[in-house]
Amino acid sequence: MQLGLDEWIAGGISGHDIFHRQDGPVDGRPVTLLHGFPTSSHDWAPIVPPLVESGCRVTTLDLLGFGASAKPVRHDYRITEQASIVEALWQRLGIGSTALVAHDYGVSVAQELLHRDASRITAAAFLNGGLYPDLHRPTRVQKLLHSPLGALVQHLATERMYWKSLREILGRPVNDELLHDMWLATTMGEGKRVQHRLLHYIDERREHADRWRTALEQYSGPMLFVWGPADPVSGGHVLPRLRERLPHATITVLDEPPATGHYPQLENPDAVAAALTEFLSTGGSGS
Repeated sequence: MQLGLDEWIAGGISGHDIFHRQDGPVDGRPVTLLHGFPTSSHDWAPIVPPLVESGCRVTTLDLLGFGASAKPVRHDYRITEQASIVEALWQRLGIGSTALVAHDYGVSVAQELLHRDASRITAAAFLNGGLYPDLHRPTRVQKLLHSPLGALVQHLATERMYWKSLREILGRPVNDELLHDMWLATTMGEGKRVQHRLLHYIDERREHADRWRTALEQYSGPMLFVWGPADPVSGGHVLPRLRERLPHATITVLDEPPATGHYPQLENPDAVAAALTEFLSTGGSGS
């Protein structure tokens, strides 16, 4: 369903419609899933049914500028604003504490949420994402979109180019229908016109690097990393840092040939679902 955020969010981020849905028993263990750039919450579609079957109440949303949510063309997109949107949605839905699962762009939103109130997060799980900005390796297309030419480049993008860019960061093949769905989620509405603005997150990660690193490394709750090592953006080269800085965390590396890449939940959904359901069944529950 869509929510008119102007009806219930006070100050700063009013006037935007945010797509969200909930699946699973009303009294199930709350878990919130945060998607990545440039797609949408539809990335979690293969994972939601197993989580529901395990007893979770799953909340997904399209962040501002993504998927079926509003995509204001001249907006100054910020990770901090996305975190406020998530908090407002939790308030709207009556979610107090919740487990949090994040991928790609969503990991920065999750780190901001941990910084604001770690006690609210009963357990945290992360899939490939730029947790440490010095280890993030943006793709060639992302570099172009983030450059002064970004506003022009986004208008020249075609679905074929989009598929090619995604396949460069995948470790396992995914079918054309899935890639088409990802393209539709990215470009629907004013999607093609906001890509260079969304990529401001690259600068924001540097700006907030210390506080987001601290929030991650000082989080004392259960923590899981489900990682595709074949990802050239945030893949195997991130694992030594995670093992060094977060020795208490569980790390599941999806390295069975062919090794998984940047989108574990789409490339290797069975393994991701198994890791998450086991983790969430023992990693804490919210109310």
